[in-house]
Amino acid sequence: MENWITEFMNDFGYMGIFLLIALENIFPPIPSEVILTFGGFMTTTANMTIMGVVIASTIGSVAGAVVLYGIGLLLDVKVIERFVERWGHILRLTVSDVHKANSWFDKYGAWTVFFCRLVPLIRSLISIPAGMSHMSFWLFLLYTTSGTLIWNIILVNIGAAVGSSWEDIVGYMDIYSNIVYAILALLFILFVVLIFRRNKGKVK
Repeated sequence: MENWITEFMNDFGYMGIFLLIALENIFPPIPSEVILTFGGFMTTTANMTIMGVVIASTIGSVAGAVVLYGIGLLLDVKVIERFVERWGHILRLTVSDVHKANSWFDKYGAWTVFFCRLVPLIRSLISIPAGMSHMSFWLFLLYTTSGTLIWNIILVNIGAAVGSSWEDIVGYMDIYSNIVYAILALLFILFVVLIFRRNKGKVK
């Protein structure tokens, strides 16, 4: 996949970066780290600038995030409630748990969106719960753009700084991603255990 991404960017320049980043947000398995660091490297070999790469990638990223936000709006919390009513007993989840999670997102969702834009894979998926909770679109746009801009500036500048060694950075980003995923998995397991114990106590 990396070869295809770099060839596409070589052929289409800024437009290629925009399209790939937009697609990466909708289809997370496409690695933004490759696109951004290689984009930074291209500023040292092609007629491209760091600012141009950052702008193209940020616009593409926000465009993709808006699409997932719209999908979240279509899903709505009521869809999740119906799912939990039917299957929630397996994990001992209740509709009340859904309401609490939604309330939590209403309270902390803006900062959650901002910080999640700095986490691979999660940076794309966070747009869906933002839409489901009917988070203010303009607030979503502000925090999404802010977090995305920081992420893009860092990786593009690193790619430009290391030049032809940009692939080494992708390797380090994989390590960073795996650490973050492990932490998130542990937090999720802890969350499920706490809900299980709480609901088990209610049954007693």
